[in-house]
Amino acid sequence: MRRAIGVDLHSNMFVVSFFDLHTKEHRMKRFKLTELDQFTSQLKKDDVVGVEATTNTRYFVNRIKCFVGDVKVVNPVEFKVISASVKKTDEHDAKVIAEFLSKDMIPEVRMKSDRAAELYSVANTRDKLVKLRTVLKNKIHSLFNAQGLTIKGRLSSEKALDNLMTEQLPRTAHLELSVIITQIKGLTQGIKELDKELEKGGRDLPGHENITSIKGIAPKSGTILLSVIDDIHNFENEKKLAAYFGIVPRVEQSNEKHHSGHITKRGSKLGRTTLVQCTLSAIRYSPILYAFYHRLQVKKGSGKAIIATAKKMLDLIYIVLKNDWVFEDFPNGIMKTPSLSK
Repeated sequence: MRRAIGVDLHSNMFVVSFFDLHTKEHRMKRFKLTELDQFTSQLKKDDVVGVEATTNTRYFVNRIKCFVGDVKVVNPVEFKVISASVKKTDEHDAKVIAEFLSKDMIPEVRMKSDRAAELYSVANTRDKLVKLRTVLKNKIHSLFNAQGLTIKGRLSSEKALDNLMTEQLPRTAHLELSVIITQIKGLTQGIKELDKELEKGGRDLPGHENITSIKGIAPKSGTILLSVIDDIHNFENEKKLAAYFGIVPRVEQSNEKHHSGHITKRGSKLGRTTLVQCTLSAIRYSPILYAFYHRLQVKKGSGKAIIATAKKMLDLIYIVLKNDWVFEDFPNGIMKTPSLSK
């Protein structure tokens, strides 16, 4: 490495610090995002670039990676030197990244494969649409409650929604109801389309057959979990994967005092939620998980028990993916290799 190049990236421009390791001098340059070709023309094969993780980092990295020796994506949460700095300018941020990069002190964030990132984006969009649909359904209940009426049954079908339009409501409330129902139907259709993409697209991800052989993990849930995990070999052991999911306890240690608190909740909230949902389902099929969960439930309550069981479930997912194992009979723990299953 002859130069360490720090990049402070924005949506429409970026500031670069070219740090020469021999002269210890910084050369600052500001580019528009449309001037990437001009930037890459100044790069060399032995350069190492550091860029902070933002929404367009993947695009930036894909455009420059073939022109340099390496690109490191900076974890903004761990790299607090920038965020905590008193002097907060684009030039200063780029300079600090370059200097820490030259000392190999950059905390990196893991870049997913393009396909895993695409499917994770789809899963996040689906999650937002589902939550929005729930908000609108709750609003319908509020409209009826305001008129002293109670809705019987669930609003899970178009027929149930259409039946609401026959109710006698004030004109304004009826207008609201009509608009909300139209939006719910549109959201439901969109969610179905995204579900198809998740179920179909998941087959493109390595390990999909392995993870869905665990009874309790459906094709869609398996795709979401794999879009979070991506390459299992990026994780040294089960503990690293659990920490990535934010499902390990927060530890505080000072002098002789040691305290383990609630889970860290770092990483993907969608990944944790999907993992817990799959764990609740898998408990019904696995005698081992069932016994583990209910033993802890008696001692510590349902909340802590399900989190601990989800951690155990994640350990199982790690082992299955790492060893390329497929369950033939999940309840009885009988395995088969993918080659024998075809």
